[in-house]
Amino acid sequence: MKTTLKRIKLLSKQLLPEIISVRREIHSNPELAFEEYKTAAMIASVLDKHGIKYEKGIAKTGVVALIKGNDPGKKIVALRADMDALPIKELNDVEYKSKKEGKMHACGHDVHTASLLGTAIILQEMKDSFSGTVKLIFQPSEEKYPGGAKVMIEEGVLENPKPNVIFGQHVYPDIEAGKIGMKSGNYMASTDEIFLTVRGKGGHGALPHKNIDPVLIASHIIIALQQIVSRNARPDIPTVISFGRVIAEGQTNVIPDEVKLDGIMRTFDEEWRAEIKERITKMAKGIAESMGGECDVFIDQGYPVLVNDEKVTGKTREYAIEYLGKENVLELELRTTAEDFAYFTQKIPGCFYRLGVRNDEKGITSNLHTATFDVDEKSLETGMGMMAWLTVRELGG
Repeated sequence: MKTTLKRIKLLSKQLLPEIISVRREIHSNPELAFEEYKTAAMIASVLDKHGIKYEKGIAKTGVVALIKGNDPGKKIVALRADMDALPIKELNDVEYKSKKEGKMHACGHDVHTASLLGTAIILQEMKDSFSGTVKLIFQPSEEKYPGGAKVMIEEGVLENPKPNVIFGQHVYPDIEAGKIGMKSGNYMASTDEIFLTVRGKGGHGALPHKNIDPVLIASHIIIALQQIVSRNARPDIPTVISFGRVIAEGQTNVIPDEVKLDGIMRTFDEEWRAEIKERITKMAKGIAESMGGECDVFIDQGYPVLVNDEKVTGKTREYAIEYLGKENVLELELRTTAEDFAYFTQKIPGCFYRLGVRNDEKGITSNLHTATFDVDEKSLETGMGMMAWLTVRELGG
């Protein structure tokens, strides 16, 4: 295996300039959820160049490729990368800055896609060195409901052939380039969006006794719902309820007829998640009615809790230490952000780990989803090599 490891590291180093070029092309031409047609075309062109068979048009813009080693039916490993960008105006002053006004790869999906293409090239080069089949999933729309993972699964991406295990990686600006991190078991939260419409009776702000004030009702609801977190949630199950949008279109002296509240709820237990929804509904409606108004409640179900399989993650950690050294493999904590990779791990065992992209000396420190987010492109070498190595190890190469 030492020879295989050295070969993967050598190929990763040799491919780095090409994969950086691919990443920059994708970064310069960001596309939003389910609009990734040019990105898909670029993926196809790279796969064509290296003789890798694929299928396009899954979940509109998704691409799925297969690389068959010896005894291709022995075991199937799936690798996933997401492709979509965010509606953010990029503020970085770099040669590969976004050419699309108001669109940016601020979550690193350009890195995920380019890295997986590098992994594909390495595995295609080494297909005589492992048994089984590798399924490469280039997924659209991780950033937008219902999530490209869900749609791809519904269209059969986990069939013909069915993977035994799946891996995904995501950039992480809290970790230095050259390192990775992971966590077994519950890792990322479920996510649901809350939409409340509070109705009352509007009128003159100086005559409140003639009105039913939906602004006041809404304020009571916002405060009361925090009780679910502080007094109903178990201390060992992190829970978040936050409202980021409040629309009350009155005036300084005009109370409106209705107020709209938009927010999120996040947690790490599916049974508790269902209970939270019931509590929000009962509490919001009850408060509104007790104050003479009414409240419509709609909770849009989003991504489930992302659970990293204990056994798979344990092996991934071992493989990572082999490839990177123990000092470069970190243990991570729970994150209340969410990921639609969770749909895959609901169906088959998997591990979703983090790829370090930070470089303090170069000033590459910005958080995800910000207008100045960028990565140390040396991380692409780690990303493609690490995923190739864990695939070969998992397949018994």
